[in-house]
Amino acid sequence: MKSLALNGVLMAIAAHGLIGLSLVWDKILLRRKGLQNLISYVFWLGAISIFGLVLIPFGFHMPSPGIAGIALAAGFCDLFASYFYYAALKAGEASEELAAMGGFTPVATVALSVPLLGVHLAGQFYGFALMTLGGFVMFFAEKLPLRRMLPRVIAAAALFGLTDVLQKIAFNHAKFVSGYVFFTVGTFVGAIALLLRPSWRRQVFESSGQAPPRSKLGYMLNRLMAGVGSFLVVYAVSRIAPSMVEAISGVRYVVIFFGAYAVTRWRAQWFREDFTPRALAIKALGTALVVVGLVMVGLHGGHAGGPG
Repeated sequence: MKSLALNGVLMAIAAHGLIGLSLVWDKILLRRKGLQNLISYVFWLGAISIFGLVLIPFGFHMPSPGIAGIALAAGFCDLFASYFYYAALKAGEASEELAAMGGFTPVATVALSVPLLGVHLAGQFYGFALMTLGGFVMFFAEKLPLRRMLPRVIAAAALFGLTDVLQKIAFNHAKFVSGYVFFTVGTFVGAIALLLRPSWRRQVFESSGQAPPRSKLGYMLNRLMAGVGSFLVVYAVSRIAPSMVEAISGVRYVVIFFGAYAVTRWRAQWFREDFTPRALAIKALGTALVVVGLVMVGLHGGHAGGPG
């Protein structure tokens, strides 16, 4: 049981599954009054990350100033990556806009990991390639307005890739709890920075006041689920190569696809997406590629791919 709990691949699969469910819920919440303002939504996402400080009694040791700064920068980048991520989610269809990340983010992470971490995928390369290809296949399942969505997708992918690499550097030189605490502080600082601009500060507090209690409760419960998923992602990054963790994010998009399909079919008043026979066939192919890639990665263990 201990070996299973420490397996980075299994942790990444569980993490991305939880995040996929939370993103479908986010899509529903972003259509409700009081939660439609993106700045306010992302602010509270970062503000509640301060609860990461509860881990201090569980093995926290003060890292060097340089490593602490890297972990803080990772948290800061993560919040602004989330802004572009949720901008894509709000603007388009969840199963398509977010599936784009499944292709772009692993590529961005590898591009940054090679020079900064000296990472090599070794025997996991083909599994990584299949999972990444699955993300791109799901992305092209529909004709999308590329000019409108690509800037958001690329910005989010690049920032998430940088976040993963900075996290890995921090974990290579500090214990997990120490790096994670500073990471959450960085996310919190990023949220507070949003309040420095008067117009954004007004949006945060005005939108929060308009949200009905039921929506606020749903938001907090969803943040709890997303928080657990995010924690497991960070833990997986501390165990295996960050590029591999991002490749496994294909699981998240499989969950999003089936979740969006279920909502469209049985709760269309929440949100509706187009599921043509062509889209279903292409996304089924993308799902199969992700599953085969996961099996190949599992056969090679899931611990190779990064120093430290």
